[in-house]
Amino acid sequence: MSDNQPLIDAVLAAIKTVRDPEIPVNIVELGLIYELSLKNETEVYIRMTLTTPNCPVAGDILKEVETKARAVDGVTKATVDLVWEPQWTKDLMSPAAKLELDMMGGDIPGQGKKEKFFKLGRL
Repeated sequence: MSDNQPLIDAVLAAIKTVRDPEIPVNIVELGLIYELSLKNETEVYIRMTLTTPNCPVAGDILKEVETKARAVDGVTKATVDLVWEPQWTKDLMSPAAKLELDMMGGDIPGQGKKEKFFKLGRL
C-alpha cells in the first residue's frame, strides 16, 4: 500500500455518495469512474464517463464529484475529466449494482425489461 492510499480511499468513499438521479446506484458501482489518481500528494485526478452523452444532469454530476473529492481532508485540488471512450456499457457495473437494480425493479441501462429478466433467468 502506498503512502497515498488512505487519501485515495477517502476520495473514493466520498464519491461513492454521488448517485445518478435516474439510476438509484452510486457512480462507482455503476462503473462510471475510469481512473482515480493523485497528480501529486494533494491533487486528485478523476477520469469518468456517464451512462449516456444525453444525460440531462451531466454538469450537476461532474460538479458534485469535484466538490465531494475536493472536500476530503488533504485534497487541495480535484480535476474531473469527462470522457466517452471507452463507451460505458452495463458490463462495467459491479455485481452489487446489477443486483441492486434488479431488486429495486429498475432497468439496467441499455436493456429492456424483457432482456434484463431473460439474462437473469426469469424469462
